[in-house]
Amino acid sequence: MYEWNFGYLWQYRQLFANGLMVTVGYSLLCIVLGMAVGLIAGIGGLAKTRLLALPLTWYVELFRATPVLVLIIWFYYALPVLIGVAMTASVAAVLALSLYGGAFYSEIIRGGIVSIDAGQSDAARALGMTRFQVMRRVVLPQALRRMTPPLMNQSIMQLKNTSLLSVLALPDLVYQGQAVAHETYRPLEAYTLIALMYIAILLPASKLVRRLESQRAK
Repeated sequence: MYEWNFGYLWQYRQLFANGLMVTVGYSLLCIVLGMAVGLIAGIGGLAKTRLLALPLTWYVELFRATPVLVLIIWFYYALPVLIGVAMTASVAAVLALSLYGGAFYSEIIRGGIVSIDAGQSDAARALGMTRFQVMRRVVLPQALRRMTPPLMNQSIMQLKNTSLLSVLALPDLVYQGQAVAHETYRPLEAYTLIALMYIAILLPASKLVRRLESQRAK
């Protein structure tokens, strides 16, 4: 019978801490960039000009239909060959995760904007506001309240997706855990600790999302 012993991992605590910092750092960066891309794609996808809306729609559908692991590998190995520019693992990972997340953020943002009564936009335009002013002052503030829970849910998914960075040998939490497992021959303890560290971050975030959703339902 297997005997659990987490004591072996104590001497590697700094590796796990460093891996957690890398994971959180990449997550925050990809969330911010993903939301920026999603905002542009979400609003642009509603444009009446097909020349603008159609390419953004294709981007969203393409990235939503492609597994994120495939995107990470493709961006690192294939994209540099196509564009003739060397790309580090960090840049490839951030691009892949940000664009992947942006495709989902864009649908959330587009849905939030569409959910606002069109009559409010018409009334604002009648008062002399430009389309940009209507979007910034009338539509987005209201839509943001409706979009917050799903945006947070997608951000949680972004953090989960960073566990795939280890395939590019980036020193995230999973990569450091793999190194410790190979060094100590205690994979069960190492991967259990990784899971607990993810749970410690994601569980409070998930509870916050549920609270926001319940407040919105009232």
